[in-house]
Amino acid sequence: MTEEIIIAGFGGQGVLSMGKILAYSGAMQDKEVSWMPSYGPEMRGGTANVSVIISDERISSPIISQFDTAIILNQQSLDKFESSVKPGGVLLYDPNGITNPPKRTDINIYKIAATEKAADLGLAKVFNMIVLGGFLKVKPVVTEEFIEKGLMKSLPERHHGMIPENLKAVQTGKELVQAVHTL
Repeated sequence: MTEEIIIAGFGGQGVLSMGKILAYSGAMQDKEVSWMPSYGPEMRGGTANVSVIISDERISSPIISQFDTAIILNQQSLDKFESSVKPGGVLLYDPNGITNPPKRTDINIYKIAATEKAADLGLAKVFNMIVLGGFLKVKPVVTEEFIEKGLMKSLPERHHGMIPENLKAVQTGKELVQAVHTL
């Protein structure tokens, strides 16, 4: 099993953190992993994306241009990465701010209203974990036990008290994700 993932959105949405938690979770599950961030000079509001590879075998290169899965959190990223999903792959997106939804018919498309749900819960900080939960429902590349370990490894110790909230957000995402188009 090898899963090549791009996660893309604005800085401040937890894009890089989501990728890091996923990579650490894979590593804790004895998988080979690669985590390669890319972001503009702005801390918040600029574009950010991260490619994550999780595999049972050695990863020959962390540089990829076609992805098994794209997790998209804004229109700019959808415009840039929709065509980079391999035929038969998965595109998961948050519809908040998306004016032109994905149009491809050769991929599986899912949406998750994570922005809206995080706002309803008053927990904007767990938005990215809701999205991660939706992804893991569609593609369970790591198990929940290892998500908790990944959170412990990637979050500073002063934030470990938020781990139960984050795990609850993952469950919320699993319940919230909806198929838009499946093959």
